[in-house]
Amino acid sequence: MNPSMLGLVQNETVKLLRRRRFLVVVLILAILIPIFTYAQYRSVITTQERMGTTDWRPLLTQQIVDMQNRLASSRLPDEWRDIIKIRIQQQQYYLDHDINPMAPGGPTFARGFMDQTISMFLPMIIVILAVDIVSAELSEGTIKLLLTRPVRRWKVLTSKYITLLLFTSLTVVMTLFMAYSLSGFVFGYSGWDLPVLTGFEVAGGELQTAGAFMLPQWQFLLMQYGLGWFVCLVVGTITFMVSVLIRSAAAGMGVMMAALISGMILTQMASSWESSKYLFVVNLQLTDYLNGTLPPIKGMTLPFSLTVLSIWAVAALIVAYTVFIRRDVTS
Repeated sequence: MNPSMLGLVQNETVKLLRRRRFLVVVLILAILIPIFTYAQYRSVITTQERMGTTDWRPLLTQQIVDMQNRLASSRLPDEWRDIIKIRIQQQQYYLDHDINPMAPGGPTFARGFMDQTISMFLPMIIVILAVDIVSAELSEGTIKLLLTRPVRRWKVLTSKYITLLLFTSLTVVMTLFMAYSLSGFVFGYSGWDLPVLTGFEVAGGELQTAGAFMLPQWQFLLMQYGLGWFVCLVVGTITFMVSVLIRSAAAGMGVMMAALISGMILTQMASSWESSKYLFVVNLQLTDYLNGTLPPIKGMTLPFSLTVLSIWAVAALIVAYTVFIRRDVTS
């Protein structure tokens, strides 16, 4: 990074911190992670009291029985039926191989937290960071001061994007750190070396376990949070484009929230619309591939979802740079 670009990035970093967007993100994590921790703690205690034991094997067996009972319902949609069947096979595999899939501990909570938040909660946080990184200066007119300097427009926009990437990466790291450290007060801080099964594949509606293998939990977390970082990067890039296209931060926020919420709904019903697999919002749940969960549309794979998300990110950057460089932003 040349000195002029470094100065621009430092300037953008100061402006982002002054807008206190990152502080809002940290506060959201600091408030919600303890709430999620307490909710999981109460769930564990309630289950143990109902079963009268703290042994994970009877608890896991009961989960399998409960899911089998759900399959007996004639009202269950076929899509949910397939998901539950795969889940039963997976849980039975854990039971047969004497592996506790949810051994208590901060690392286990951090793993579950990423699984639950990768497609909605974390992208929303990134939207908060990125939605006004360009539009705020366009609407307030401060972009004029920046463009009076002898700096090419593409460099100005690049400095903003690099700053967004830095804070996106920091947000993912903060999420892992806070999920581990705050939940550790309740569940303890051990469990980094616990074995975690991965390598499951779903073919023909059946769980294929031939390629399954065990990893230490710390390695699985690196893979999982790496995928989470990529999802945040893509969502941040698309929000970056929206910030260039729409001068109003509130309108940009509305567009991205609507997209993420519609994606959550589409994921539940996407099997009847195969073409929806090319939408970025249907491909955000990347950690499901590590866990062997049935994808929203049969035939979707991790390489496919990574490719779709990459294409959306590149297209968003092309649109953002084209519009920013050509549009009269000083008017």
